[in-house]
Amino acid sequence: MASTKRHRAAQLGALALTAVLVASGCGSSNNQSSSGSSAASGSKKIALLLPETKTARYETQDKPLFEAKVKALCADCEVLYSNADQDAAKQQQQAEAALTNGAAVLVLDPVDAASAVPIVTKAKQQNVPVISYDRLIKDADIDYYISFDNEQVGKLQGQALVDKLKKDGKSGSIVMINGAPTDNNATLFKKGAHSVIDSSGFKVGQEYDTPDWSPDKAQSEMDQAITSLGKDGFVGVYAANDGTAGGAIAALKGQGITPIPSITGQDAELAAIQRILGGEQYMSVYKAVKPEAEAAATISVALVNKQTPPADLAKTKVNNNKKDVPSVILTPVAVTKDNVKDTVVKDGFWTAAQICTDAYKSACTAAGIS
Repeated sequence: MASTKRHRAAQLGALALTAVLVASGCGSSNNQSSSGSSAASGSKKIALLLPETKTARYETQDKPLFEAKVKALCADCEVLYSNADQDAAKQQQQAEAALTNGAAVLVLDPVDAASAVPIVTKAKQQNVPVISYDRLIKDADIDYYISFDNEQVGKLQGQALVDKLKKDGKSGSIVMINGAPTDNNATLFKKGAHSVIDSSGFKVGQEYDTPDWSPDKAQSEMDQAITSLGKDGFVGVYAANDGTAGGAIAALKGQGITPIPSITGQDAELAAIQRILGGEQYMSVYKAVKPEAEAAATISVALVNKQTPPADLAKTKVNNNKKDVPSVILTPVAVTKDNVKDTVVKDGFWTAAQICTDAYKSACTAAGIS
């Protein structure tokens, strides 16, 4: 009899435990938003999701500047960092992992703006705010957008190239090597550049969109342009960033074209600044990454602490086809040999010691950099 009672008690205990587990499981599967919100509610974790490493600035500037500012503002905050290596599927996995690990804010620089929409949707289901960083995510319920005036970047590039060619008495065709077609910024750069070039009197002889912003692919595109137009069939090259400029310059050198035609760039990468001083690249666009990264960090820390971000940061709104998004829009600056010292060196973006290696000491001296 005692054995029967113990058996019934064990059965009742097992049933009770099963009921608890079933109830818990149902709550988890049917109310993801609630469970995600509670998981992140006390979290001080901020996910920084960057798109690729072929553009040097992300690892050398954005990541360390963002992390340093977060640490300065919030000693107990933790940055969950991932780089997607230009793989949209990988970035989605990284975002999901960050949310699973308790990220309370996502700072997302998308590999592919369209592929980033599901990331935003999943984050919002868990009441996790999303900051669209550097590249605008369209058609999604993002909370903030932080970038530069990207159409103005293209205008600066186009205007600098046209002005230089006219100053040198050149006429003829320009080769355009644009950025990745999956990057909304590349579309804006191209639009800005065309708004200048198309009315300048210069003809666009060949034009390419460069998958993944790959320097290797830009080199191949430049080779194709040379084959199509001839070695003397163009007078300048619009390259959308410093990586594609480097690829184009490699092609020009490989084909024995001297002097190298005027060529644009963007991001003020160290190698590009050295090329500018050495005369291989005409210009770049300096985008002061420090205020961009620090604005993202400041807003992130406020959000993770359930506070309202400073009103003087997001002073404008940008429509992303879904809503008017509070935005921080910074001003880009054209950089040539004449103002390297007063821009990237003055701001500490690159030091004289970093730029003026043995191969560039004489060029630095000529530019007044020491």
